[in-house]
Amino acid sequence: MLDGLVVYVILCPELFDRDGSPYGDTSGVDWLDNDVRFARLGLAAAELAAGSRDLDWRPDLLHLNDWPSALAAAFLNWRNIPTPTILTIHNLAYQGLFGAERLPVLGIPESSFRVDGVEFYGKLSFLKAGIYYASHVTTVSSTYAREITTPELGCGLDGLLRVRSSQGRLTGILNGIDGTWGPDGLPASQRPVRPSSSCDWTGKPFKAEHVRQAFGLAVSRGPLFAVVSRLVHQKGIDLTIQATETILREGGQLVITGRGEARFEMALQELAFRHPGHVGVRIGFEEAEARQMFAGSDFLLMPSRFEPCGLSQMYAQSFGTLPVASKTGGLADTVEDGVTGFLFEESSLAEMLGALYRAVDIYASPQKLKAMRRAAMQRRFGWDRSARKYCGLYEGAIVRRAG
Repeated sequence: MLDGLVVYVILCPELFDRDGSPYGDTSGVDWLDNDVRFARLGLAAAELAAGSRDLDWRPDLLHLNDWPSALAAAFLNWRNIPTPTILTIHNLAYQGLFGAERLPVLGIPESSFRVDGVEFYGKLSFLKAGIYYASHVTTVSSTYAREITTPELGCGLDGLLRVRSSQGRLTGILNGIDGTWGPDGLPASQRPVRPSSSCDWTGKPFKAEHVRQAFGLAVSRGPLFAVVSRLVHQKGIDLTIQATETILREGGQLVITGRGEARFEMALQELAFRHPGHVGVRIGFEEAEARQMFAGSDFLLMPSRFEPCGLSQMYAQSFGTLPVASKTGGLADTVEDGVTGFLFEESSLAEMLGALYRAVDIYASPQKLKAMRRAAMQRRFGWDRSARKYCGLYEGAIVRRAG
């Protein structure tokens, strides 16, 4: 690696050398042996933690992420290996559930298949195993750490997570973004003009026109709304579709990029067909295009039903684009209502429209809009603060093990 870090790779072609994603084939269907594939990943991490004869070092701690690596914490426990583990939950909705009959194949002791163990409503849960056996659990925002201890957003694991919270073993640490996500990360021709009394210092008009041309939209002086997201129910894409008529009536335009559920992809394409020149849709994702959308749009729509952290709202603010977002998870932690964006309490069309109207009103008030853009661009979402918090957790876990 360029940064000098050594990367260890599991070489097992029969498990991992396949076309498609890490989780499924090219058509998006999960691999039938995902339990074996990711149990082997977890076991490899546990074996490293136990100390390998081929290495002259052993880790002080394992940091695991989501269900694909969560079983490592359980393997360590079952083998009485004292290496501490931190498990980060990026999205509690994905739990790695498999049939109980798979326990022998995966090398999981039958005695662990109980409520105080890996059992989850009659199934084996990789994520629950990680939560139960890990030394400490983190999530990717403080608000989400609280939300997952409730029945509404706990995905059936809220009871165990409340116990971990009461033990001081559940912490929310916000994700960060790298410094290239912002005006200085754009090509020189797309960077904003620096502050001047005679121009829009963010360079929005120029960059908005670039986005409009890319998506085939008409020339307009109205607000440009954007969606850069997975097209799934969690992200509230259905609410965005329902709100589109209002956006257009208010003189706005809408550009959307992303990939997800077929029903939403088709509905968005139909929306663009009905409103040529005013709605532009690109099914797929290209980072360069996403950066241009963040740079050129006035508002970013994120009506998520839940959002563990979210990165798009942080990218958007770095470019002076104001999020219109539901007040949940990392959105609540990173968007200041009325200062750097617009938050609404519930994921409903009525609540979303209320925030949209506020955004349109601000757009019609240049000085207020300018002040909000400045405030948004002054926010800092780097990894420095988060890294310090993780270091604190690492040190605490290692000290407790030594004690």
